Amino acid sequence: MKTLISRGKAWLERKKLWDIFTYVFFGGLTTLVNIVTFVVATHAGMSWWIANFVAWVLSVLFAFVTNKLWVFNSHTGTIKALLWEFSKFIFARVLSLGIDYGFMFLFITILGMGEGLSKLLTQFAIVVANYAFSKFVIFKNKPTDN
Repeated sequence: MKTLISRGKAWLERKKLWDIFTYVFFGGLTTLVNIVTFVVATHAGMSWWIANFVAWVLSVLFAFVTNKLWVFNSHTGTIKALLWEFSKFIFARVLSLGIDYGFMFLFITILGMGEGLSKLLTQFAIVVANYAFSKFVIFKNKPTDN
């Protein structure tokens, strides 16, 4: 089984798809953290506005660790470099939070859709925006294997 996984990873790396594959995998887990937190929080009586923010905080912390370590293999040598990377990550995620709230408002308030479905649909735009921010702005100095 390890050989099969190693071959699959090698093929994906040759095709320059490994970052996308790992981002989709960990992005899926991040989305799961976000949606589950949102659903639990709204069922606990929180408004969707507050539940969305709580879900965002937890998923951003989860995403930073997984993106840094396993998706983009970013290595920072100093605390200052780590804090700079984290601040860029937070800034980009605040931008995507704005996209999130914009779509949630549109879907729930204007179009009258349910909160759960709105949250699910919104995540598609968020995943794309966050990948672009992470790949081209935050973790762009990934060491290459070439």
